Amino acid sequence: MLEFVKCETDHKLRRTAEMANDIWHECFEGIISDEQIDYMVDNFQSFSAIKKQIATQGYEYYNFVLDGTRIGYFAIAPQEDNTLFLSKLYMYKEYRGNGYASAAFEFIKGIARDRGLKSVWLTVNRYNSSAINVYRAFGMKVIKDQLTDIGNGFVMDDHVFSIDV
Repeated sequence: MLEFVKCETDHKLRRTAEMANDIWHECFEGIISDEQIDYMVDNFQSFSAIKKQIATQGYEYYNFVLDGTRIGYFAIAPQEDNTLFLSKLYMYKEYRGNGYASAAFEFIKGIARDRGLKSVWLTVNRYNSSAINVYRAFGMKVIKDQLTDIGNGFVMDDHVFSIDV
């Protein structure tokens, strides 16, 4: 059985950060450099970065738990413009293609609807064709492209996808 478990303890958040490190190296190998992956994990997905996002930006982290095994995670953050930012949605490679991301996306859209938000949006690397295909299959549309300087000589070259809920 697939569940989405909110991470509300330091223990769960530390385990999510460890999972992020593993999954990001799977997902982004060949798309961005190993140095950029390490930099982004350290700055955006380390335990301290996750704690700061929760404390200062209203992020919520959830784990995908399949029959007691953590297989992925996602993070959401309600925005002032009445939208829900889907900041992360990642799963271990061996669990992809089984409908778990679709189930998570329906769960996320349900959160947005329950909170009276108008849409869910996210950013995805313009060269991450597998993720782009997934988001298009969810019915999301590209609303703009953006290039973001994230420091240390690195940029994020992203599509911004959105869907009304």
